[in-house]
Amino acid sequence: MALLSPDDLRHFDEWGYVVVPNAVPKVQCDAVIAALWEFLGMNPDDPEDWYRPPLKPGGMVEIYQHQALWDNRQCPTLYQAFTELLGEEKLWVSIDRANFKPPMHPAHPEYDFQGFTHWDADTSVRPLPRRRVQGVVYLSDTAADQGGFQCVPDIYHDLDAYLARQPADRNPKHPDLTGYTVKPIPGKTGDLLIWNVLLPHGNGHNTSDRFRYAQFISMFPAPQPPHNRADDRVNQWREHRPPKNAVFPGDPREIEEKEGHTAMLTPLGRKLLGADPWE
Repeated sequence: MALLSPDDLRHFDEWGYVVVPNAVPKVQCDAVIAALWEFLGMNPDDPEDWYRPPLKPGGMVEIYQHQALWDNRQCPTLYQAFTELLGEEKLWVSIDRANFKPPMHPAHPEYDFQGFTHWDADTSVRPLPRRRVQGVVYLSDTAADQGGFQCVPDIYHDLDAYLARQPADRNPKHPDLTGYTVKPIPGKTGDLLIWNVLLPHGNGHNTSDRFRYAQFISMFPAPQPPHNRADDRVNQWREHRPPKNAVFPGDPREIEEKEGHTAMLTPLGRKLLGADPWE
């Protein structure tokens, strides 16, 4: 049975994103939140302990290989959503991070992240990557004022004409938002939002009195050997270490490497990692 309706697919094609309700069980979302508190070494009952390293302004947490993260990555409903959007069953999953954004605190303006909007692709390159996607799981109920996912669907809807109007020296990853409204997308615990990389988007400004918790998960067609670097991904998982590149540098404390455990994977999870081949 299809997970996404024709209206869902039409909305994705026209506006650049779709929300899949209840894609991840709440118990798994709660497990990730608990893992984030433990990883950061913070006291959830003490607001004075929420605004310090290793948490970064903006809320990105350099955790990658925890069992709770992998439980969500290998969730069958998540996988089905990506297969229906991409039209491909042989997929790999991203090894990405989570977001832990506390509410504003007047004594800690450095953590009052204002939000930003960008593209996940270089829009000066032709042809444009029409079928590359990213995704985020709402780990808790997230209102419009909670600093969650925000986007500019009107630019995506009119993308070719919008780009034709832009000057030659524009920034190809940061759109000019003059005349456009950035739209926050609220969600419920366990919802999955998938967006096209050509949709201008970003994290919003948390002006509420609640945390924003989220996990970034995307999937993409499994590359073919010998250029797929499957061994690198498998070694990262087995040794519970981050990708350690410019985008995903890892935590300087190396807690996962020193104290972590190799996550247990289902048969689906092993294929999504690249440990086992797709038939």
